[in-house]
Amino acid sequence: MTNRLTHDQLATLVPELLLTGQLIDRSGMAHLIAAFGRDGMGEVAIEEWMAASPVYTGRIRAALGIDGDGVADMIKCLQLDIGAPPQFMDFRYQIDDEYHGSFVLDHCGALLDVEPMGDEYVTTMCHTIEDPTFDATAIATNRRARIRPVHRPPRVPVDRSPHCEWTITIEPDRDELPLPEVTKPMLATRAAIIELSQIDADATDGLVDYRGPVVDDLAFDEWSTSALVRIVEEVTLQHQLLALGFLDSVRRRTDEATADDIFDKQLTGIAGIAAERVTAAVLDSKTDAAALVDALNLNPVFGPVQYTGFRAELIDDEHVEVHIPHTSAALEDGGWMRLLVSGRLASLQAAATAIDPTWVVGESIEAEVDGSEETVVRIGRGEAQRECGEVAIVRFSAGSSFTFTDRGPSRPLPLSVV
Repeated sequence: MTNRLTHDQLATLVPELLLTGQLIDRSGMAHLIAAFGRDGMGEVAIEEWMAASPVYTGRIRAALGIDGDGVADMIKCLQLDIGAPPQFMDFRYQIDDEYHGSFVLDHCGALLDVEPMGDEYVTTMCHTIEDPTFDATAIATNRRARIRPVHRPPRVPVDRSPHCEWTITIEPDRDELPLPEVTKPMLATRAAIIELSQIDADATDGLVDYRGPVVDDLAFDEWSTSALVRIVEEVTLQHQLLALGFLDSVRRRTDEATADDIFDKQLTGIAGIAAERVTAAVLDSKTDAAALVDALNLNPVFGPVQYTGFRAELIDDEHVEVHIPHTSAALEDGGWMRLLVSGRLASLQAAATAIDPTWVVGESIEAEVDGSEETVVRIGRGEAQRECGEVAIVRFSAGSSFTFTDRGPSRPLPLSVV
């Protein structure tokens, strides 16, 4: 599906997907609080991000030629990380020299979501979770890197701005941080090594890598079409890796059935919000069957297709079919696709409802298609469906309705590297 989007549509889609990736936690954490309390929620958040971020950061480095080990290289990776979607998490960077820099958050959407819950929740997010997870992200670039706070919430005074400030340092004589234990199983997943679309190194319609200087804001319309396709696929895969980290952590705390119930609620909430945002951003909020097909194929929870094999197909003006092959890297990893194949279709209904409430998901069947076993689900018109509670929970985040603004051409960050 990404290959059918225009250059402008792809450039619009990238920040949308970075934001929906960040909203995965808005979808999952409420259910963790109910099951394990605030402390348990914090522990899962730490483990899921520490499991996933070193893996997907390594992938984006390889995809875009970010091959250095300095502060500039770390910043480049953060700019393409679902933990730091542009503008909603408005990182402003400064580079002092090759191994020293800093950043502030002029706007932290995650903080504004959590502040109404009280200082204890703010401390859990901004202290307990951030300290180990920032380091886990940093070590994908340099194991001697450290990200440390200058100031951070709870805010004193309550309207303090910028919301927080952090230093980035890399010292040659300090000990290397070890690879987190929770990362090691993630490196063995198919998601860690799956091959995605190749970037055309000879493309002339924009940037094909990120080997040049760091820019203050990534202007995605400055990238080539093939690079944008790859970035969309990598960001989509970040969703899958984060979900796998989440599931592994939850499983360590409860039985398999309960873990799957929580996992399915997480998937359902983000599937609905992602469908809504993607449709509004690149499909003109259309609601017909063709738009439903496109919205499902672009929804990051169901892709990338090289990993999941998921595909939605147009049958006629009133019917769409979804096909999920029984042989895929995603099923081998046991993540979100496993829920759909097992008959848990709430996420598919949430995504369809977000396009139009009259799209109703039928039961799944097992079928042989071109010699391969697949789960097939038909979606047709029917009685209007209400938005489910899992999606409503994600709406508590301002990210669900956040609007990106055009900040104009990107500009290199000021450097004083010797």
